[in-house]
Amino acid sequence: MKDGVIFLNLSRGHVADLEALAKHIRLGKVKGAAVDVYPYEPVSNDEKFVHGLQGLGNVILTPHIGGSTDEAQKDIANFVPRKLIDFINSGNSYYSVNFPNIQLPPFDNAHRLIHIHHNVPGILAKINSVFAENNINIIGQYLKTNETSGYVITDISKKYNPEVISRLKQIPHTIKFRILY
Repeated sequence: MKDGVIFLNLSRGHVADLEALAKHIRLGKVKGAAVDVYPYEPVSNDEKFVHGLQGLGNVILTPHIGGSTDEAQKDIANFVPRKLIDFINSGNSYYSVNFPNIQLPPFDNAHRLIHIHHNVPGILAKINSVFAENNINIIGQYLKTNETSGYVITDISKKYNPEVISRLKQIPHTIKFRILY
């Protein structure tokens, strides 16, 4: 680490060695720090907080309470169900932690199809081949992958042979296929 850095830890208490940080602040290697998470945090207001960073210059220590406030709890209680409903109704997976993130606007006069598959090369080409072979116009499409999964949202014109759906479901490595609307 370069001399004179300013260190921030706002993630998890065990991520940084805060005793080593205190040592490097005292030595002047680290110019300052702001920390709001600690390896051990008091469990109640009656328990005194004592830490080696207290009293050092250019150090800001704050309690990590962001997720514990009434406002934060109410917000997350609304956020999670809204995201699930959005996924069910539109296929949007924005802010997903363990699934590819996609967010597409709705299109008028279109059917939205979602295709979840194992992340292997060529799946999008196979999906689009089915559309091309059946003269189906793609109005909007987006693919996103992570290490294990791929996720495609495709909006197509409403006029198509229903056999197309069974062909899309039969593409190798398909995990789930669904028509949303």
